[in-house]
Amino acid sequence: MSDSVHCPLCDNGTTELFYRDRRRPYRRCSRCELVFVPPAYYLDRDAEKAEYDLHDNQVDDPGYRRFLSRLAGPLLERLPLNARGLDFGCGPGPALAAMLEEAGHSVALYDVFYAPDSTVLECDYDFICATEVVEHLHRPGAELARLWQCLRPDGWLGVMTKLVRDREAFAGWHYKNDPTHVCFYSEATWRWWAAQQGALLEFIGADVMLLHKPVGSAPGP
Repeated sequence: MSDSVHCPLCDNGTTELFYRDRRRPYRRCSRCELVFVPPAYYLDRDAEKAEYDLHDNQVDDPGYRRFLSRLAGPLLERLPLNARGLDFGCGPGPALAAMLEEAGHSVALYDVFYAPDSTVLECDYDFICATEVVEHLHRPGAELARLWQCLRPDGWLGVMTKLVRDREAFAGWHYKNDPTHVCFYSEATWRWWAAQQGALLEFIGADVMLLHKPVGSAPGP
C-alpha cells in the first residue's frame, strides 16, 4: 500500500504503512527507510512544549551526564583543541554543552522552545551535536541540511537517537510511544543520508552516529 504522504527526510512520495497503534500510523519511506508519523498526527506547539516541560534533565545530574557521555566521549576524542560547536536542541538543561565547555571548547545553544536565538544557525562550527532531538523534527530533511551547511570542512555532526530494527521490534518499542517522537531512523537511513552529503559515517554503540564532513566540502555560511 502506498499513498501521497511524502517522506519528511528525502521527500519521496512512495511510502508504505509500516505499523499502526491505537493512536497513530507509522509509515516507511521506500528510498531512505525513515519511519515517520504523518503530519496530521503531530501535536500542536503548546502540547508539544508541555511534554518537554515534563522532562527534568539537570546540567549537574550525574546520571544524565553518563547518558550524554555516550556521544560526548567519542566526539571529544576527535575534536581539535578549542573547537567551536553548537548544541542543537539543547533543551532547558544544556548538560552536554557544559560537558564540552569543561573540556575546553566553546558551545552555542539552540532550541526552538528553550533557546530560540536563530542567529546561531547563521554561523559555522567545528562540531554540532543533536542528542535526542532528530526524532522530534517535523522537517528533518531541511533541518539536517541546514546543520550540515553550518558545519565546517573537517567538522563533526554527532547524533544520538535510538534506531529502528524491524516491525516486530517496533511493535513493542517504548520509544515510539512518546507523542513528540515523529521520525525514527535506522542504520540504513543514516547510511543513505551520509551518502547524500558525502559524509563519513561511524556508528558508536547502539544509538550514536558521528558524521565527518571531509576537507574539500563546501564551507558553511
